[in-house]
Amino acid sequence: MSGGPSALILEGEAGIGKTTVWFAAIDRARQRGFTVLSARAAEAESVLAYAGLADVLGNVDAAAWAALPAPQTRALERVLSHSHDVSHETDQRAVAAGFCSLIDSLAGHAPVLLAIDDLQWLDPSSVHAVAFAARRLTARVGVLATERIDPASGSACSWLQLPRPEALERVKVGPLSLGGLSAVVSDRLGRSVSRPTMVRIAEISGGNPFYALELARAMEVEPAGAATGLPNTLADLVRARVGGLDSDVHEALLAAACMKEPTIDLIAGATDADTEETARLLEDAEDQGLVVIDGHQIRFAHPLLARGVYTGAGRSRRRTLHRRLAGLVEEPELQARHLALASVSADPKTLESLDQAAKIARARGAPAAAAELLDLALGLGGDTPERRIRSAHNHRDAGDLRRSQELLQATVEELDAGRVRAEALSQLAAVRAVDADYQQAVSLLERALNEAENDDALRAQVLVSLSFALLHAGRLTAAVRTVDDAVAAAERAGQPHLLCQALSLRVNVRFLRGDGVDQQCLQRALELEDEHAPVPMTFRPSVHRAMYSSWTGDLQRARDETAAIRQRCIDRGEENDLIHVTFHSFQIELWLGRLDRAEVIADEATQRARQLGGDLAQATALTMRALLFAHVGREDETRADAHAALEASLRCGAQILAVWPITALGLLELSLGNYDSAVTTLSPLIEVLEKTPDAVEICTAPFVADAAEALIQVGRLGQAEALVERLERCGHRLDRARMLAVGGRCRSMLLAAGGHVDAASEAARLALAHHDRLPMPFERARTQLLWGRLQRRQRHRDAAAANIRDALSVFDDLGCALWSVRARAELDRATAVRTEDAAQLTKSERRVAELVASGMSNREVAAALFISPKTVEVNLSRVYRKLGIRSRAGLARRMDAPDGAEQEDPGR
Repeated sequence: MSGGPSALILEGEAGIGKTTVWFAAIDRARQRGFTVLSARAAEAESVLAYAGLADVLGNVDAAAWAALPAPQTRALERVLSHSHDVSHETDQRAVAAGFCSLIDSLAGHAPVLLAIDDLQWLDPSSVHAVAFAARRLTARVGVLATERIDPASGSACSWLQLPRPEALERVKVGPLSLGGLSAVVSDRLGRSVSRPTMVRIAEISGGNPFYALELARAMEVEPAGAATGLPNTLADLVRARVGGLDSDVHEALLAAACMKEPTIDLIAGATDADTEETARLLEDAEDQGLVVIDGHQIRFAHPLLARGVYTGAGRSRRRTLHRRLAGLVEEPELQARHLALASVSADPKTLESLDQAAKIARARGAPAAAAELLDLALGLGGDTPERRIRSAHNHRDAGDLRRSQELLQATVEELDAGRVRAEALSQLAAVRAVDADYQQAVSLLERALNEAENDDALRAQVLVSLSFALLHAGRLTAAVRTVDDAVAAAERAGQPHLLCQALSLRVNVRFLRGDGVDQQCLQRALELEDEHAPVPMTFRPSVHRAMYSSWTGDLQRARDETAAIRQRCIDRGEENDLIHVTFHSFQIELWLGRLDRAEVIADEATQRARQLGGDLAQATALTMRALLFAHVGREDETRADAHAALEASLRCGAQILAVWPITALGLLELSLGNYDSAVTTLSPLIEVLEKTPDAVEICTAPFVADAAEALIQVGRLGQAEALVERLERCGHRLDRARMLAVGGRCRSMLLAAGGHVDAASEAARLALAHHDRLPMPFERARTQLLWGRLQRRQRHRDAAAANIRDALSVFDDLGCALWSVRARAELDRATAVRTEDAAQLTKSERRVAELVASGMSNREVAAALFISPKTVEVNLSRVYRKLGIRSRAGLARRMDAPDGAEQEDPGR
């Protein structure tokens, strides 16, 4: 495991010996100092919420829990305590995150082995937690699992994935040789078998050790020479084995096969037998190698035997035992399942029990179990629209979108117009929104709104969702109207949680329209916010507040607030929300000029997108990379990631997100000096901007200044003027330092294009004053570079060189290669020797003079020209003598603009 986490899955047919190898590997791991977390899944437990996870965590030392965040600790404790409280829902994401954190904590002290036998029977809730953790495993963690493989269908456990696909290996456990089978039979049965008989057993069993053992046992009760009459399949053999049991023993074993954790007392109660008599019957079964008795606990010697006992009994006998067990067990989920298995049609008690068990399972953070319980009720004849909608909701939260959509679509098609169908339509829209199919979500929600009648609570819920979908479908004006209706409906309904979401969303959509931050409305939403309520991040006012801080220029505060929100998402396992918050964290670091940190965040987002799948996560991560590459000038990477991000954004209907990869491409073309291409790239965004002319906040229109600059460079000054005026007007109205700073830079370019160099220089100076209110070094350096160019044109050589050097230093520090090239070229122009002076110098003297005048030391000049520092000194002394100067400062004062400089394009 020195190379990182790894996994080994032992696969093969039933009885081939996977579990034996699994046990041996666990023993070896313990001997080598591993912390082993193990569970043996069973078919009877495969539908019980977190049965496998509870086994895995059952022996974890209490001290290991101390390092977990509080939300994770609460979630795991609730899972292990089998709480029946439905007043507060545990989020399954917090359970999974807690399990992942616990493994990381344990791995900090010793290597960890997560060992699961019969992976195919692990319950869905545990699957979610194990899959989540496996995709995020770090060093010193291994996974060992066994899986029964059906040759016809192959592996059903493709959900188990590691961060590196090559780190997971599957090994097929094959049949034993004749000698191996002989050794197993002799060891287990305590007697030897003749070679001819062993050959026959090997032929029939195909080398399967369990099959061979059962064949050898069967021979003990057969007459001599009857080996030729042995069953030809393992299933036949198991049926023959359990079918020949005494009826009382079979009844006791059937009761055990019906239970998750059979005990002697429970079996006695289920069979109406005396405890001592039940113990005797089970001891007989143990003597026959059917079960193992451990205290009062009973375990079948092999899962096939349990399956054979259960399927070999008549349905009426099974139903009778399940009905008795329903009266004996206290766990509501188990009781409901026994009642369901005992019923042939709907009865009120069974349906009520299933509904209540589903509520408890959901409250424990197990929506998959809740959905399965509700589906049992549907199958027993309790098929109502309301129960279908609840089941669909649980399937959606469990990640089974296909099943959720099937249930809802069928419900919508069968119902008449009205409140219940409106609820189904709303839920169906939520399913579509998971894949960011906002256009389809809008259509469904508009239908739901028309059928919500006078139910203000339902209308508020639908209107909030509709406003959000309209916003992300690019229909901002309609989103503003809709969210106002949502606030009114929530007020009438008296629903604080809905009102909180509606108010928060209203502040957001109005801000995006260009209205600024409605502080009063935001404060009211913050007062209504319930930190523990299961509300997506996109509807939380505390999250919006952090975003407003970044979008209005208070980047340090935004950085702290967003970091806290990101940690909250991590603590609670809110992966989809984390992608959204991570994008804002990335933007903040990028704007602050912390490109190294922005790169780390983009890399993390890329890994998370691979884990989550889906177009939205992929588009978000690719957009981050494209923006980063555009800033540092990596052309090929920018184009590749921006186009891929744009395609993914459009596939999932994320119109707002699609603005950013286009912005990255526009910045790249501008940085390369491809102004016509920049205009072509950004023109679609400019056209969209015309629909909402005041929506020039950085979160909705980050491209405006770049578009204006490109338009100026290609001579389309009228169009550029309109964009610049919009930035200046909204900047003054909202007091946005960034709008005023970049708008001032573009105004300076417009003035320079008209030949008003002095006015252009003053506009650049004023723009820098606005930059001083804003910690965005890349944008400031661009404006400072422009001012230096204009000062050069004004022949303020010293000031020009100083400003250009400062801009160059920032570009170099940030790693913005294309802009560093621009700044160096401009510095060369600003510090070039005058023609009449250059004529007095030799070629080598002129080159030394130019480099010294650019600010380089003698040693740096020597390295650049591949000469010695002494040669630099000699050349420099000749330059001083010929030009009649005595110092570097004097050399700088003899500089002048090159011929033709005054005819350069504005901003160049």
